Amino acid sequence: MHLGLTPWNFSDLSAQSLCEQAKFAESCGYESIWLPESHFGENALPDPLMLLASIAGGTTKIRLGTTSYLLTLRNPLQAAEQVAVLDQLSGGRLILGVGRGYAPEMLRAFHVPPKEKRRIFAWSLGLMRDAWLGRPVSLDGDAEHAVEVYPRPFQQPHPPLWVAAFGPKALAQAGRLGLPYLCSPMESLTTLQDNYAQHRQASIEAGVDLAIDIPLMRTVFVCKDRKVLVRVRQEIDQRGENSRLRAGESSDDWTILGEPNEVADKVARYQEVLGMTHLIATRLRIGGMDEGDLRDSITLLADVTGAGLTSAEH
Repeated sequence: MHLGLTPWNFSDLSAQSLCEQAKFAESCGYESIWLPESHFGENALPDPLMLLASIAGGTTKIRLGTTSYLLTLRNPLQAAEQVAVLDQLSGGRLILGVGRGYAPEMLRAFHVPPKEKRRIFAWSLGLMRDAWLGRPVSLDGDAEHAVEVYPRPFQQPHPPLWVAAFGPKALAQAGRLGLPYLCSPMESLTTLQDNYAQHRQASIEAGVDLAIDIPLMRTVFVCKDRKVLVRVRQEIDQRGENSRLRAGESSDDWTILGEPNEVADKVARYQEVLGMTHLIATRLRIGGMDEGDLRDSITLLADVTGAGLTSAEH
């Protein structure tokens, strides 16, 4: 199983901080580090590729992932160029998770009609894939003035593509494209079973090959101190309702929290039920967490999943 994570400290987005976090993860055996995209908040991350470029310069082998590179907000020719540049810069370490964006106010700020987001997404992705294949492309379909985009990605024909999807229409679109579906970290295992079934069915109906990779994002915290675990679970439960949960579901249904043996069992459960091939551990979104506890959790997760052993062998 491929083990990845998001940075655990988003309060400092300097190149030094991101590289230090990525180096630590790399030393523990993690295979990838992931950044989302967000806009207009105090902690916005509007350009994940630029931030990943800073990580690329300070690491050697950890893969660089986006959880939601928003194609609807970008000129697809420029996006194709920028993705290829980062893939070349990193020596082929990029995994590109793409999305449409879900907040109507954000889409409107970029003059993207919310009802058109799926059409624009498909159009943009199609142009980008054609560009990476070396085909002449044009934004308006004018073959006479079509251009070829350079550089081409280091990975051929392009970096692995995953689709961040929420809701039946987005799941169906990802399935029809034959691309892996990257789930929300806020949904329960039961909901994910339904989502992956919808995704597979859409691929079957479209006559495309089923995606081989089955990635999951989960909020993960591993600790040997039961008192710390109780406090973390209480804070997660008290910080606000998770609107994606069904009646009767709790934080245990969408997080992976526990002592090492408990976490190992929960990870195995996701592999058994969903066929999970990639686990992307996301940060705890609660304040006041000790840096030492967070780093211990990262180390313990690598150990219980076997990533730490693989790292030690190399």
